[in-house]
Amino acid sequence: MSPTPKLEHVEILIIGAGPAGAVAAALLRQQGRQVLVIEREAFPRFSIGESLLPQSMEYLEQAGMLQAVVEAGFQFKNGAAFMRDGRYTAFDFRDKHSSGWGTTYQVQRADFDQVLAREAQRLGAEVRFLHEVTAVELAAPGEQRGPRVTVRGADGDVYQVEAGFMLDASGFGRVLPRLLKLETPSNFPVRGAIFTHVEDGIREAGFDRNKIRVTVHPRHPDVWFWTIPFAAGRCSLGVVAETSFLARYEGTETERLRAIVGEDASLQALLANAKWDTPARQIVGYSANVEKLWGPGYALLGNAGEFLDPVFSSGVTIAFKSASLAAAALRRQFAGETVDWQADFGAPLRKGVDTFRAFVESWYAGGFQNIIFHADQQPEIRRMISAILAGYAWDQTNPFVKETARRLAALETLCAPA
Repeated sequence: MSPTPKLEHVEILIIGAGPAGAVAAALLRQQGRQVLVIEREAFPRFSIGESLLPQSMEYLEQAGMLQAVVEAGFQFKNGAAFMRDGRYTAFDFRDKHSSGWGTTYQVQRADFDQVLAREAQRLGAEVRFLHEVTAVELAAPGEQRGPRVTVRGADGDVYQVEAGFMLDASGFGRVLPRLLKLETPSNFPVRGAIFTHVEDGIREAGFDRNKIRVTVHPRHPDVWFWTIPFAAGRCSLGVVAETSFLARYEGTETERLRAIVGEDASLQALLANAKWDTPARQIVGYSANVEKLWGPGYALLGNAGEFLDPVFSSGVTIAFKSASLAAAALRRQFAGETVDWQADFGAPLRKGVDTFRAFVESWYAGGFQNIIFHADQQPEIRRMISAILAGYAWDQTNPFVKETARRLAALETLCAPA
């Protein structure tokens, strides 16, 4: 008969030390809470999602992590540029409807995530790397205890942790949705991405390293490329398409990516001197959804709850927003107040996610592409669009946030080709 695993008790258990988990840990440590973070991998580790949005800076500042991020030397970012059929357009995030940060960074996530995890530790959170949550047990109705997880440590030992509250920030690992069977099908088609980092060798006059560049495939408007410049002459490069499109290409992931990049003349010219020194990777079917973002004793943060699509780089911003909302709710809960997790966390988080979703759907349907490449753009509407692209998808003073579906549909009609 195997021995009963050792049981530990903590106030807050966080699964995952990525951006959502680290910021949540920092915010909760500011409240004086005891925080334990369980992280399956060793840091630094590779992760995709390198282009931040300015809205995210507010949460780094709130968490006391801003100075560490600024001093890390990441590539400055002030906007987004788009290419389609040789036509170029760009949005400067400093020129936007919403108040707040207009600049941010483009980051190698291995380094960025490690900076945040170290800051969480500096602020007093305990982070256990190479520890994995293998099972979860919620309290039965009427049972006076918190959720309990089983953890396998780096040395193989198994133990249990009971928490006053649990936050799942496990990203694409989606620990609680998987173990509690919370996952529901995404309404997006199954898409995949093939991506790598290269020494870019970009010499194009006027190329703006302070902006992510999104390039639309010349023959397939639902296929697009990202080019995210980093400091020191490197960039992240990837293509996103439905899996049926990606399956047409044979060879290694690097060979497949190079073949697809070769189909766009502007991108091929931009990267003519690139050194493809890092093997490409592929992820498939990353869009995900859940039936609810919270439950008895737990809440889901960032990608653990929902991931839309990488086209507008919204992932880290949504992760930070969810961490901020959860920390605010927990402050009240630990003060003895009754918290309505749907009203205080689930619903407000969904509002911004739904705004992003509408723009993602419009992008792939072609309507939003027509908007951003339209020849006659009104400055005030551009500033409203710029604010959403900068991450301000919760700003109810923006008509495209307050009435997303109606406003976006009307603008699509106005900008549709004759």
